[in-house]
Amino acid sequence: MTVRRKLLGVAACVAAVLTLVSVVDAKGFRRYLRLRQDVEAIQERNRVLSEQNATLLREINALRNDPAALERAAREELGYVKPGELVFHLE
Repeated sequence: MTVRRKLLGVAACVAAVLTLVSVVDAKGFRRYLRLRQDVEAIQERNRVLSEQNATLLREINALRNDPAALERAAREELGYVKPGELVFHLE
């Protein structure tokens, strides 16, 4: 065997050992996978929150600019009724 082949064999063994240690060690590859899952979960949560923000902004604009939307919100959230109206509560 030549010196080059011996060095290549030693390098391959060292790489194999380091790979095994990385997979087994809790701060190695497993931690990387766990952190990657955390990032994906946080990105999904950010997407959901962005959608909620957009919905709330549309509602704010409607309440500021549309009297019918303001009346609907007052009726739903505060329970307001117009004089002469009858309210039926169904459960």
